[in-house]
Amino acid sequence: MPDDELDEIRKRKMQQMFQERMQEQYGAEEQEKQVSQQLKSIIDKILTSEASERLNNIRFAMPEFARQIEILLVQLYQAGKIRGQIDDKQFKEILIQLKSNKSASETGGITRISK
Repeated sequence: MPDDELDEIRKRKMQQMFQERMQEQYGAEEQEKQVSQQLKSIIDKILTSEASERLNNIRFAMPEFARQIEILLVQLYQAGKIRGQIDDKQFKEILIQLKSNKSASETGGITRISK
């Protein structure tokens, strides 16, 4: 086989691999977008506008922490632990509990959340 043919085969294979990676990346991005939209939809049902505004402020300052909060709230909602909307005062209490749990886990202590 001449070198030109091998080069052409390599180029086609590389192009095919590149296209497959792009499709995988696009699929992952679409899946992430869907998950984000589902989270937002449920969070909008769970939180009052004031609590939602507080979450948005947290998201601006600490995006990873805000995502953890959203996931926790959705899990609690889906488990039936949240009935009705969470107002700003209740949301602050949840944040305080999360902070105290984080502090306790960093120091090796155990903190129980009572609901």
